[in-house]
Amino acid sequence: MAEVEFTIGHKEYRVGAQDGEERLLQRAAQILDDEARQILEQAGRVPEPRLLLLAGLMLADRYATLEERAEKAERHVNRLQQNPPRVEVPVIPSDLREAMAELAARAESLADRLEEQQK
Repeated sequence: MAEVEFTIGHKEYRVGAQDGEERLLQRAAQILDDEARQILEQAGRVPEPRLLLLAGLMLADRYATLEERAEKAERHVNRLQQNPPRVEVPVIPSDLREAMAELAARAESLADRLEEQQK
Protein backbone atom coordinates (compact mmCIF):
# COMPACT_ATOMS: atom_id res chain seq x y z
CA MET A 1 0.00 0.00 0.00
CA ALA A 2 1.35 3.41 -0.98
CA GLU A 3 1.15 6.64 0.99
CA VAL A 4 -0.05 9.72 -0.85
CA GLU A 5 0.64 13.22 0.41
CA PHE A 6 -1.43 16.20 -0.64
CA THR A 7 -2.59 19.61 0.53
CA ILE A 8 -6.15 20.83 0.91
CA GLY A 9 -6.64 24.44 1.90
CA HIS A 10 -3.08 24.94 3.20
CA LYS A 11 -3.21 21.79 5.37
CA GLU A 12 -1.16 18.74 4.48
CA TYR A 13 -2.59 15.23 4.60
CA ARG A 14 -1.18 11.73 4.17
CA VAL A 15 -3.48 8.91 3.14
CA GLY A 16 -2.90 5.30 2.24
CA ALA A 17 -3.90 4.21 -1.26
CA GLN A 18 -4.03 0.90 -3.06
CA ASP A 19 -1.13 0.37 -5.41
CA GLY A 20 -1.94 1.92 -8.77
CA GLU A 21 -4.56 4.31 -7.35
CA GLU A 22 -2.15 7.02 -6.25
CA ARG A 23 -2.77 9.23 -9.31
CA LEU A 24 -6.54 8.93 -8.87
CA LEU A 25 -6.25 9.98 -5.22
CA GLN A 26 -3.92 12.87 -6.13
CA ARG A 27 -6.42 14.07 -8.77
CA ALA A 28 -9.35 13.87 -6.34
CA ALA A 29 -7.36 15.75 -3.71
CA GLN A 30 -6.45 18.44 -6.26
CA ILE A 31 -10.12 18.93 -7.16
CA LEU A 32 -11.04 19.22 -3.47
CA ASP A 33 -8.15 21.63 -2.89
CA ASP A 34 -9.29 23.82 -5.81
CA GLU A 35 -12.74 24.13 -4.21
CA ALA A 36 -11.23 24.79 -0.77
CA ARG A 37 -9.01 27.54 -2.17
CA GLN A 38 -12.01 29.23 -3.78
CA ILE A 39 -13.76 29.22 -0.42
CA LEU A 40 -10.69 30.61 1.32
CA GLU A 41 -10.38 33.37 -1.28
CA GLN A 42 -14.00 34.39 -0.73
CA ALA A 43 -14.42 33.83 3.00
CA GLY A 44 -10.92 34.18 4.35
CA ARG A 45 -9.99 32.06 7.32
CA VAL A 46 -12.33 29.09 7.77
CA PRO A 47 -12.02 26.26 10.33
CA GLU A 48 -10.81 23.03 8.72
CA PRO A 49 -13.98 20.94 9.29
CA ARG A 50 -16.17 23.71 7.85
CA LEU A 51 -13.80 24.22 4.91
CA LEU A 52 -13.91 20.52 4.05
CA LEU A 53 -17.70 20.47 4.46
CA LEU A 54 -18.22 23.49 2.19
CA ALA A 55 -15.80 22.16 -0.44
CA GLY A 56 -17.53 18.79 -0.35
CA LEU A 57 -20.94 20.42 -0.74
CA MET A 58 -19.74 22.49 -3.69
CA LEU A 59 -18.39 19.37 -5.36
CA ALA A 60 -21.60 17.47 -4.62
CA ASP A 61 -23.59 20.28 -6.21
CA ARG A 62 -21.37 20.22 -9.29
CA TYR A 63 -21.66 16.42 -9.43
CA ALA A 64 -25.47 16.56 -9.18
CA THR A 65 -25.62 19.12 -12.00
CA LEU A 66 -23.38 17.00 -14.23
CA GLU A 67 -25.38 13.90 -13.37
CA GLU A 68 -28.63 15.65 -14.39
CA ARG A 69 -27.06 16.79 -17.66
CA ALA A 70 -25.80 13.27 -18.37
CA GLU A 71 -29.24 11.78 -17.68
CA LYS A 72 -30.86 14.37 -19.95
CA ALA A 73 -28.34 13.60 -22.70
CA GLU A 74 -28.97 9.85 -22.31
CA ARG A 75 -32.73 10.38 -22.61
CA HIS A 76 -32.17 12.48 -25.74
CA VAL A 77 -29.91 9.82 -27.26
CA ASN A 78 -32.46 7.10 -26.43
CA ARG A 79 -35.24 9.13 -28.11
CA LEU A 80 -33.08 9.60 -31.19
CA GLN A 81 -32.25 5.90 -31.31
CA GLN A 82 -35.89 4.91 -30.95
CA ASN A 83 -37.15 7.52 -33.43
CA PRO A 84 -34.29 8.46 -35.70
CA PRO A 85 -34.96 11.56 -37.78
CA ARG A 86 -35.90 10.81 -41.34
CA VAL A 87 -33.41 11.95 -43.86
CA GLU A 88 -34.74 12.04 -47.36
CA VAL A 89 -32.25 12.14 -50.15
CA PRO A 90 -33.76 13.12 -53.45
CA VAL A 91 -33.05 10.58 -56.13
CA ILE A 92 -33.32 11.79 -59.67
CA PRO A 93 -34.22 9.00 -62.08
CA SER A 94 -31.53 8.43 -64.68
CA ASP A 95 -33.88 9.15 -67.66
CA LEU A 96 -34.82 12.48 -66.09
CA ARG A 97 -31.16 13.26 -65.43
CA GLU A 98 -30.35 12.56 -69.09
CA ALA A 99 -33.25 14.71 -70.27
CA MET A 100 -32.11 17.58 -68.04
CA ALA A 101 -28.54 17.27 -69.36
CA GLU A 102 -29.88 17.37 -72.92
CA LEU A 103 -31.96 20.47 -72.14
CA ALA A 104 -28.93 22.13 -70.56
CA ALA A 105 -26.86 21.37 -73.64
CA ARG A 106 -29.58 22.83 -75.91
CA ALA A 107 -29.82 25.94 -73.72
CA GLU A 108 -26.05 26.42 -73.93
CA SER A 109 -26.17 25.96 -77.69
CA LEU A 110 -28.94 28.56 -78.00
CA ALA A 111 -27.00 30.96 -75.80
CA ASP A 112 -23.93 30.49 -77.99
CA ARG A 113 -25.97 31.19 -81.15
CA LEU A 114 -27.48 34.31 -79.61
CA GLU A 115 -24.03 35.50 -78.66
CA GLU A 116 -22.80 34.90 -82.22
CA GLN A 117 -25.76 36.81 -83.69
CA GLN A 118 -25.15 39.81 -81.42
CA LYS A 119 -21.55 40.19 -82.55
